[in-house]
Amino acid sequence: MKVRLEKATNQDAQSIFDIQVKAFKPLLDRYKDHDTNPANETIEKVQHRINRPNGGFYKIFTDDTLAGAICVYWKEDGQFWISPMFILPSYQGKGIAQKAILLVEDLFPQAQTWELATLLEEAGNCHLYEKMGFHKTGVSKGLNDHATLIFYKKIC
Repeated sequence: MKVRLEKATNQDAQSIFDIQVKAFKPLLDRYKDHDTNPANETIEKVQHRINRPNGGFYKIFTDDTLAGAICVYWKEDGQFWISPMFILPSYQGKGIAQKAILLVEDLFPQAQTWELATLLEEAGNCHLYEKMGFHKTGVSKGLNDHATLIFYKKIC
């Protein structure tokens, strides 16, 4: 399965928004994190991420199918963030996220660190990021009685 990235534009906002909702809705239902879950965000938030001067959304294609997206942004000190990244449920578990992370790292060789956050309760996500060389920072934030956000960092 070939994976490629393509920079998103305003014309992609609706399709990215639709995939984001499909990918995060099961987590919203499970963890009730209504204030922070991307399934509850607006299309305007997606448009803002697409147009960030210090980052943007990249569409994730597998073969010729839009399967997800990854948002990257950075600070001047070489600190890069991934937030959010998502894959359509029917494409999850096929190595697409791993390939997307490698591709985005290749796009930004100037990165000194990569950081992200995920739900502690999502063991599969934690395993993915640890497999990709990310390490827990020790920082966490309780979102509610059901979910805890934990932070990861990868030094290049």
